[in-house]
Amino acid sequence: MENKRKLGQAKEEAAAQFLLQEGFTLLERNYYFPGGEIDLVARDQEYLVFIEVKYRKNTGFGFPEEAVTVSKQRKLALGARRYLYEHRISPETPCRFDVISICGNELVRIENAFCLT
Repeated sequence: MENKRKLGQAKEEAAAQFLLQEGFTLLERNYYFPGGEIDLVARDQEYLVFIEVKYRKNTGFGFPEEAVTVSKQRKLALGARRYLYEHRISPETPCRFDVISICGNELVRIENAFCLT
């Protein structure tokens, strides 16, 4: 379990570094809320971006982004609403959900990966 946790932290750090290189401003890592966690919260110009990082060693069990199920999307949306409330951010602020998919050593950012109303 400890090795999985360290691997997960390393992949989240790789994702964070990638975002910084892409010009994002990181606001928070591992934002915990009742029922879940948002891996990264960042600013991309005018957007507040909630980012889920998914890693798989290979595609034997599918692509990493396929693990962001509808249930997971709902949890992330709940966490995003709570983040906005706790940080007193206007509901008019444009937000989006990105997924960073890491398969082996290949990292891909899926911008606006899903929408929930």
